[in-house]
Amino acid sequence: MEHTYYPPKFEETQFHCPRCHVFASQIWEDLQIDRYGNRIETPFKSSTCVHCKQSSYWLEGRLVSPAESPVEPPHTELPADCSADYNEARDIVARSPRGAAALLRLVLQKLMVHLGESGTNINDDIKALVAKGLPRVVQQALDVCRVVGNNAVHPGELDVNDTPETAHQLFRMINFIVDDRIARPKEIQALYAQLPQGAKDAIAKRDKNP
Repeated sequence: MEHTYYPPKFEETQFHCPRCHVFASQIWEDLQIDRYGNRIETPFKSSTCVHCKQSSYWLEGRLVSPAESPVEPPHTELPADCSADYNEARDIVARSPRGAAALLRLVLQKLMVHLGESGTNINDDIKALVAKGLPRVVQQALDVCRVVGNNAVHPGELDVNDTPETAHQLFRMINFIVDDRIARPKEIQALYAQLPQGAKDAIAKRDKNP
């Protein structure tokens, strides 16, 4: 099921670790160097994850190692052919929000195939999903990714480089769509499959009768 992602933030005591991706407490330390027995202060700080015991490194309030941007990882049910583009977008979003948004539009286009549509025209695919009963909130999430991603490819009124937080939100939108359209139905189907056969037969008989 969908979970809240808490991105790494400077001097926060808890967040999702950029090393192991687990939500955990963080221990902060000022980094010093030892030169000829003298301790010399540096502008770097470290945050050590209580869960994995690995450290991340910060310079002037910015995460520098690991280098990936602190946005949520792909949903575990995001199809494999989408994950590579999603992770590439994570890697570049801090340097190029527009490039990341364009990649996430490609993720959305590939995702449409997994939702039963052609993947040829995202707008037409969304229209087809709406006709099949797509919830409005999911339609809105799809259109956010479509419109913002399209502006990144063909710059229009919305300049994603001027509003990088918009690009960051696209990652959450993609994961929301995957959770609603793929993960939740899969979980429900798995639970339904565990029902006794007699109960499933009775349900099938019920649904055949008006």
